Amino acid sequence: MRLFVAIIPPVEVVENLTDFLRPRRDAGAELRWTDPEHLHLTLAFLPEVGEAGLDRLTEALTERCAALPAAAMRLSGGNAFPNPYAARVLFAAAEPEPWLGNVARAARNAAGLAGVVVDGGRFHPHVTVARLRRPTEATRWIRILQGYESPGWVAESACLVQSRLGQGRQGRPLYDVLAEFPFAPAS
Repeated sequence: MRLFVAIIPPVEVVENLTDFLRPRRDAGAELRWTDPEHLHLTLAFLPEVGEAGLDRLTEALTERCAALPAAAMRLSGGNAFPNPYAARVLFAAAEPEPWLGNVARAARNAAGLAGVVVDGGRFHPHVTVARLRRPTEATRWIRILQGYESPGWVAESACLVQSRLGQGRQGRPLYDVLAEFPFAPAS
């Protein structure tokens, strides 16, 4: 199974970001915009998880997430990967970085304890809003994203999500939440 561990923003944050991006979608025909129901902050990408590893992974994530406090967060500003001059991905940045880094480390450690391989490089807290078909200079889009700030919310849990490639709308992935892992109550 192709899985990822993520924080999924609440409906009001997704609607706020979608409303912010709506008038820009027509001006960005070269962009493949992320469907609102796919907006999430990936903590760990797990490209291949067997059935046998799923139970161990779920147990480890339950334990690791329960040891972390819930925290207030928001989306603010944005940028592009790998860089503004050869962008392939546009994103809204997520805060607070230190807390999100701790949560990502916990998710990746849980995967390691379960014998599951984590893919990807250094963690950058973000929500992907669009992808580009080829590397593109994207400074105008970054300037637009810099003006965005979401409503704040308390992240109370992380989710384990299955990604089934090509099974969603127009050949996009289909996401199914398999489990939710509550954080400890905020102090």
